Amino acid sequence: MFPGSSAQNRHIAIVGVGQVGGAIAYGLILQSLASELLLVDEDIERRDGQVRDLSDVSYGHGSQTRVRPATHREAGQCDIVIITAGSKYTLGQTRVEQIHRNVSIIRSVIDAIVPFKADSILVVVSNPVDLLTSLAQKLSGLPVSQVLGSGTFLDSVRLRGMVANRLEVAANSIGMYVLGVEGDAQVVTWSAATIGSMPFRDFNPSEESLDRSELEHACRNRSKEIIRAKGSCPFGLGSVVCSICSSILLDKRNVRPISHFQPEFGCCFSMPAVLGRTGITRTIKPPMSSEEEAGITESAKALRHTIDRLQEN
Repeated sequence: MFPGSSAQNRHIAIVGVGQVGGAIAYGLILQSLASELLLVDEDIERRDGQVRDLSDVSYGHGSQTRVRPATHREAGQCDIVIITAGSKYTLGQTRVEQIHRNVSIIRSVIDAIVPFKADSILVVVSNPVDLLTSLAQKLSGLPVSQVLGSGTFLDSVRLRGMVANRLEVAANSIGMYVLGVEGDAQVVTWSAATIGSMPFRDFNPSEESLDRSELEHACRNRSKEIIRAKGSCPFGLGSVVCSICSSILLDKRNVRPISHFQPEFGCCFSMPAVLGRTGITRTIKPPMSSEEEAGITESAKALRHTIDRLQEN
């Protein structure tokens, strides 16, 4: 537990309380991670409706978390600020349309929040997550260690689950990361994967039972399939963001594949990081094949190019 804080004195703000923000709030309440949960949204009616609904969850579950509406400036004084505004993906929306819409949203949100409390941790969930985390890092005025994005955490969880089902082992026994720039360019580091303490290639020497290309494709497209079926996919994302908050507030020092600043490329993308109360305490670079490393480098350079073009405009 970090100095000056207790279970009764933790504050989390969620900016953007649509389906993703609501799912995150629901998970945080069930875990009683915060004494106070502040909800912020441009749509006041939706915000207030979520406050009432989630307050019922808190009362019914016996949670110690108080849920209340708040302004952007109040959000900036919390221990963790989660930005989900613009996180919803619309089928048929082009990448360019999504980028320009959500860049505008992130800029306006952070402009309304600053200044942040000096030790606040900013967690970006909005998409495209690596680009917007990079932008948020520059706009927030916070140290690079205190700005992070959900990145490929959910993709890594998904892939482990898929592999676990195929090989009939527990998912938590699988050590496997999806890294790099989240989306079509993300990279699965098969060369560093383990099951138990055994290298993956030794546990599963035959490729007949596991089509890696098929699994990678299924992992990349899972969100689109869920959106096509039910309109959104807030629960998986909500669960990993709650895990990130738990790692930070309880200073757990978990290793998570999350988007954070990579000085070599001057932008944010996912690498394994140690998460504690001060945010990113250390980045870990796992062993990778030359092909995997080249894939991450190529995607990072493309992201940097996109950021440069946005800054020029």
